[in-house]
Amino acid sequence: MENGPIPKAVKFHPVVAKFGTRTRGMTAYLLSQEEMINKNYPVKGMPGFEEFVCTDSVECVSDSSPLYGLDCEMGNELTRVSLVDSDGNCVLDDLVKPDTRILNYMTKFSGITAAILRPVTTTLREVRAKLMALIPRDAVLVGHSINSDLTALKLIHRHLIDTALLYRKEFGQKFKLKVLTEMILKRQIQTDEKKGHHPTEDAVAALELAQYFIKTGPRKVVEHHLEELWGYTIEEEIIELPAPTPSHRFADILQTLGRSVAFIGKRSDVALDLSRQQWLNSDKQVLASFRRQAECPFLSVLQLSSLSDHLKRCVPHREQQYHRVCANLRDMCVVFAGPFPAGFTQKEAKRLFRRCGPVRKIKMLNTSIRVHAEVEFELLEGATLALKTLNGLSLQGQSIKVQRPVYESMLDVDLTLDALAHDALETSHLYAVRSKPSVTERINNSAKINGNTLDAKCPGAAWVKTANGSHSAKGNEKRLQLETELSEESLTETFGHFGAVERIILPARAGKHKRHAYIKFESPEVKHAALSSSGDPRMEDYLICPSLTPPHLHSWAALTPSKVDTEGGDEGSGHMHVSSQDQEIELAVGKLDRCLGKLFRCLPECTLSVVVLLGHESADDPRPGLCFMEIKSGSR
Repeated sequence: MENGPIPKAVKFHPVVAKFGTRTRGMTAYLLSQEEMINKNYPVKGMPGFEEFVCTDSVECVSDSSPLYGLDCEMGNELTRVSLVDSDGNCVLDDLVKPDTRILNYMTKFSGITAAILRPVTTTLREVRAKLMALIPRDAVLVGHSINSDLTALKLIHRHLIDTALLYRKEFGQKFKLKVLTEMILKRQIQTDEKKGHHPTEDAVAALELAQYFIKTGPRKVVEHHLEELWGYTIEEEIIELPAPTPSHRFADILQTLGRSVAFIGKRSDVALDLSRQQWLNSDKQVLASFRRQAECPFLSVLQLSSLSDHLKRCVPHREQQYHRVCANLRDMCVVFAGPFPAGFTQKEAKRLFRRCGPVRKIKMLNTSIRVHAEVEFELLEGATLALKTLNGLSLQGQSIKVQRPVYESMLDVDLTLDALAHDALETSHLYAVRSKPSVTERINNSAKINGNTLDAKCPGAAWVKTANGSHSAKGNEKRLQLETELSEESLTETFGHFGAVERIILPARAGKHKRHAYIKFESPEVKHAALSSSGDPRMEDYLICPSLTPPHLHSWAALTPSKVDTEGGDEGSGHMHVSSQDQEIELAVGKLDRCLGKLFRCLPECTLSVVVLLGHESADDPRPGLCFMEIKSGSR
């Protein structure tokens, strides 16, 4: 069968293309050092693995060397290690005490709970030493994506087989261990009846998959499972297959066009020509190497890994810091207001404050004497406008005071808001919210009567009651609904009188009346002209202020409420608790920022610079990353 004609479906199959058609011994399927380096397996002497421990293995192994199956359970931390011998007998199955606190055990997948780990005292160092004592010097370790297991163990072993790379798919895709076990070994693992994965079961599955592949040979493995596993049939291949689809990866296209592409960084799993890669240990070395180049490549990929490496070492603290930052952002969107007239309701308070922007929630504070309210806006601009336009407003002859909360986190809020207002991304942006004409007129009159002069940059608009307690615009609510809703056309027409309008950004939520918007002008001068237009009759129905909310914060702010509420609600709000780890992260960010500044300054003119800060992908807790782009010009 091995010497017969080879069908095209088999001949060009990725398994056969890699391993050939002949049945060979175990050593033919060992990962080479080059493969391990390219795919970021722990390798002695490579950057990033300086703290890893090496097993005492022989230089070369034979086809008769013992094969051991290895599997670990880990989320953010290693929690369990299993090792089986060549016969599938379990020789090690130990729970591991994590080095740091685990916030999410991912029990559905790991089977690990806090109760299971509570009595465990075995450390990573101890279980690793135990594992190394059990592995013969000439042993070959096999696992499914075994690089993850070795990384969790901080262990280096030179003789490896990875079943994820034996049963390979096109374009570097991999089968799940569960699928391979069901299709090849005809049994099920990781089933719904079981709570989480069992590492011993997974280690045995990886061992038997490797043994079957070695015994059967790559050609027969493909022919026997071509349809059920890879979805092809030999008969279909009588038809000529179309030419392979050319790669559309940016780096590949550039290399096809003869453009130079280079990678400088710590990791080695970037699919570029090895001759164009430089593997270095620190951001300082990466920067120095790039600056030493006589001529910049057409595309340079630089990995500055100091910040990400630091964050990986403090995962639990990073979670706490994220929720604290969300709480601080919430504090910046909160104002306290009062006292209100007796009987003033939450609905009336919302109707009043939403004239400054969308309100997330209002909490009425009924003291023993008077009524106050805690108002949380969705946007920073809403709180700012409320302070400027509603503080000192008269309601039924009673003046209300609007102020920010006095929290530790708010001590430097004025400096923070000033920095946001003068950010390079916000220099030409304006925030505008539209109120009803009748409301605007009454609020202006009320302000004049009470001696409260509204900020020149923020023409007055709010909700008031007349002396007899009736709502001044309630009867006209439906009639004026269309008048207060904003559109790109109406905003462009109104604000276009001050200069060219580049873009209008309206809220994207369906079913909501659009009362606020961000306006981007052609230049900062046009924006300042609009801010100085308090006497312009066209602006009587608008509240405006400089834009404060960075564009990327809209997606993050959408995640804030649930995070804050679930992580302790309002308890301890405003307490910053700056720790040494906070200071270390701040120093790491500052160091990265200075490094990027030096890098940007040494770039040639007209170079496009793209800085990517990776996000965090998770089904339960996704967090977006950040991408900054800038073309270097003579003024920068």
